[in-house]
Amino acid sequence: MSSEELHELQEHAEHGRHDPSLAPVSVTMAALAVLVAIVSLLGHRAHTEEVVLQTKSTDQWAFYQAKNIRRHSDEFFMDLTSVVPTTDAAGLTKLREKYSAEAERYKDEQKEIESEARKLENEVSTERKRADRYDLGEVFLEMGLVITSITLLSGRRVFWHLGMLLGMVGIVVAVIGALVH
Repeated sequence: MSSEELHELQEHAEHGRHDPSLAPVSVTMAALAVLVAIVSLLGHRAHTEEVVLQTKSTDQWAFYQAKNIRRHSDEFFMDLTSVVPTTDAAGLTKLREKYSAEAERYKDEQKEIESEARKLENEVSTERKRADRYDLGEVFLEMGLVITSITLLSGRRVFWHLGMLLGMVGIVVAVIGALVH
């Protein structure tokens, strides 16, 4: 919430002081403003967590690719030694076995790395869904706050009721965001 919006909210509250029947509207606006701040903070934190998890996932995929390159290098070396003549057949066989074992080890390690990367991708998706719900909840709460403030300008209670309804929708959407797993 910007400083201009806070200043406007303060002006509306002062207007409500002159008409005691509008005091509940001012209290509703204050409560909605606090809820907007809370849901906004939760949304920012969820987006930050999404970025952190995405970075971890990308790191895992880079690690996977590094293991893949090493495995291919070992396999290439084994293929190359099969066509190169040698005078030490036993030494060459021992060397081929060593690189074959390394290639297999890299292949097994890749499976674990891939599993972790996919798990992180799922966490990124979940966090994105949570952040999107918080953002949508914030939008409804903001709309509720603005529409409620129209009550102070117009004196018509229908705007207060509509603002509270939108605020409730915002709260429900934000709670659903908190429950996303």
